[in-house]
Amino acid sequence: MAEGQLRAEPSPARAQGAPGPLPSRKRRAAPGFILLTIALDALSFALIIPVVPDLVRSIGHLDSHRASLWVGIVFSAFAAAQFVCAPILGGLSDRFGRRPVLLFSLAALALNALCWVSVPSLGWLLALRLAAGACAGNISAATAYLADVTPPEKRAQAFGLVGAMFGLGFVVGPGLGGLLGGSSLRLPFVVAAVLLALDVLYGLLILPESLPPERRRPFSWRRANPLGTLRLVLADGLTRRLGAAWCCGWMALGAQQAAFILSSQLRFNWSLKQIGLVLAASGLMQAVVQGVLVGRISGRVGPRRTALLGGTCAAAGYGFYALAGRPAVLFAGMPLLALGALTGPAIQAMLSRAAGPQRQGEVQGTLSSLQGLSLVVAPTGMGLLFELATAPGAALHWPGVPFALGALLSLCAAWLVRGVPDAATADVDVAAGDALE
Repeated sequence: MAEGQLRAEPSPARAQGAPGPLPSRKRRAAPGFILLTIALDALSFALIIPVVPDLVRSIGHLDSHRASLWVGIVFSAFAAAQFVCAPILGGLSDRFGRRPVLLFSLAALALNALCWVSVPSLGWLLALRLAAGACAGNISAATAYLADVTPPEKRAQAFGLVGAMFGLGFVVGPGLGGLLGGSSLRLPFVVAAVLLALDVLYGLLILPESLPPERRRPFSWRRANPLGTLRLVLADGLTRRLGAAWCCGWMALGAQQAAFILSSQLRFNWSLKQIGLVLAASGLMQAVVQGVLVGRISGRVGPRRTALLGGTCAAAGYGFYALAGRPAVLFAGMPLLALGALTGPAIQAMLSRAAGPQRQGEVQGTLSSLQGLSLVVAPTGMGLLFELATAPGAALHWPGVPFALGALLSLCAAWLVRGVPDAATADVDVAAGDALE
């Protein structure tokens, strides 16, 4: 809602965390803009995945062995910066509103992508990646915006669409990045900068503010501390369980990031083109699950049972990946692993409801930080596990061992969610928010 159109007093529905009225045209356009922004965030990240190794070798004059360490550092730096800055941006959006935080961070991402065109050294490359990760923390403001304008009972569906947009970005991004990078290693960054800049212009025209002044609160560095924000998920047994389940899901994902390509080459002798097609198909399945099935399943059985189903399916899917001695076994696990994408949006919806209407930016920032911290730690740990399990003379030569750990982590997520009573997240918006004060 534009500030000039705000009412002096919130309605009872607003007091309970329901979205307030926006002008009809902007009300229809605003959620679409948020979802487009999330897709572009994912796309701008995924576009560069195919070209970073060659770019590192070119800039640093490194061979493949030495370049692999720098590639890992570059991607870890992004996740680390997002971990630190997501709660800051979430807190700023609680203080100043979602709109300025989103538009500023998008403009900064566009400028960052453009700077990659002439990056002169590995040091500058690392600095730019840190800055990009800091700006990519805008996901906390974006998801808080959706929480502002979405009724609590429909948030699982809305957060499912968030996952679908991420999936769409990661389906399109690597293929497009590889195609553009074949012409020039810098071209994907130019395309990313243009897309982000166009999104900023679109947002300036159609995006209203979703957080009225009476629901804002002062910014606190204590709350914005990426470790201090964990108090939100450590507040009670309910949020501890949900926060731990959220981390388990993202830690399991580290198996795919660190080991999928290497294990597929080792076990099936796949080319990068074949691997890219499989990754695209997997991403498309997950996008369908999060964009179509999350809302329908959560509406029928509730977010807790949805998360429980997702965790169980993910564990089975990772199990197929771990034991895949031939491609057919891995293909059988792909739909199960895609159904594992039910878990994240359902957990996100439960935590969002438990946080209360005035803390949506903080809770989404906390989740982004937990996600970022998981993605800093997990790929490195899974990669080390893969190296130990495939080294010459290893006691047990098992390229699928990271996926076995992913299955165990997914089972842990399901077990944690299983212990959450259905009634615990049914109607606790205000009560839980007060308790977390």
